[in-house]
Amino acid sequence: MSKEFVVHGEAGSGSAAVEAALTLLGLSYIVVETPTTDPAGAPGTPMGQVPALVLPGGEVMTESAAILVWLADAHPASRLSPTLDSPARPAFLRWMAFVSAAIYAHYWARDVPARLVDDATAQTEVRSRLEARIAHGWSVMEAGLTPGAYLLGDDLTVLDLYVTVVSRWTPRKALHQKIAPRIGEVVRRVESDPRLAALWARRFPLKGGQG
Repeated sequence: MSKEFVVHGEAGSGSAAVEAALTLLGLSYIVVETPTTDPAGAPGTPMGQVPALVLPGGEVMTESAAILVWLADAHPASRLSPTLDSPARPAFLRWMAFVSAAIYAHYWARDVPARLVDDATAQTEVRSRLEARIAHGWSVMEAGLTPGAYLLGDDLTVLDLYVTVVSRWTPRKALHQKIAPRIGEVVRRVESDPRLAALWARRFPLKGGQG
């Protein structure tokens, strides 16, 4: 049985947030490159999606938000999640679930509208409406937070890692400049964290026009 964590995921996907958390925690892990479009090689993924995390004991976790919360809570000294008695804990759980359900989940259909409808005209409409819904989600989150150095205050949490990765799937400049500039400022701070520089360069590099 492996003593390492095993991440099933793909560069530029939600697995980057899990890899970032493992990196900050100093935990040993390996990555099994598993395309998001064909994750059949990942174990225990009933929805046919990645990331999936195989724990050292062999248990499989899916759902990126759940993985991130579990990793942070299992290592409280890291301060990557507010403690159970912290005043910030309710907001932490709220926004982790919100990003997962109100933003991240929409990309499954936005990226491939044919997953929902066959007609080409309808696919264009689905894409447009989901892009608007995603933008609305970011605007709701922007209005609901009062960031400090990070989204919940002065401690970097896995919420910051999650938002940093998911925000790269939007029209990044519009997000940072118009829709959610305060969130964008936090994202840029996380992206410039020297502890994560090598990971971002290897697993989720910014492309031209994304700066």
